[in-house]
Amino acid sequence: MRFLSLLLVAALAAVAVAACGSSSNGSSAPNPNAKEVSPPGDIPDNQAFVAYSPPGGGFTVKVPEGWARSSAGGTTTFTDKLNSISMESLPAGAAPTVRDARRTEVPKLEKRVNGFRPGTVTTVTRKGGPAVRITYLAAAPADPVTGKAHTNAVERYVFHKGGKDVVITLSGPKGADNVDPWRIVTDSVTLR
Repeated sequence: MRFLSLLLVAALAAVAVAACGSSSNGSSAPNPNAKEVSPPGDIPDNQAFVAYSPPGGGFTVKVPEGWARSSAGGTTTFTDKLNSISMESLPAGAAPTVRDARRTEVPKLEKRVNGFRPGTVTTVTRKGGPAVRITYLAAAPADPVTGKAHTNAVERYVFHKGGKDVVITLSGPKGADNVDPWRIVTDSVTLR
């Protein structure tokens, strides 16, 4: 009887180990043909970018090809699903500093951005020159069909040249991996 009990325990342990170590194709290696699962808002790695120059803006920037474009009040916005890129050119006397951005820009954003949660304010260097980078979280509008809302991660870049600021604001769902696309956009800014 004791032998049968030990045999039963050994058989159950072998089944448990086999179930944990196998996959549907009989191998423990990942399936290279499995569909990639990306968080909502991820911009595909194969996204093409095209140069855009807003009329009278005095700058050029690369934006994702095929995104919808709209303009209002001097701001041009490109959108696709859950992501957006907004740009505007504003008169400015001097180049922005991190200190100025913390004292003036962040309080303005806090007043006008729904669900604003501050992030960091830093100076970054891009191919087109230095920029002040402001990061923050914001409440996204609810989906008109599902009613679901998410939180957006926002990066705002302020470039300066010749008495004007060029402001590029990138927004997408928190958790989306858009580091590379956002870098393509911000590295492409060329001020004239």
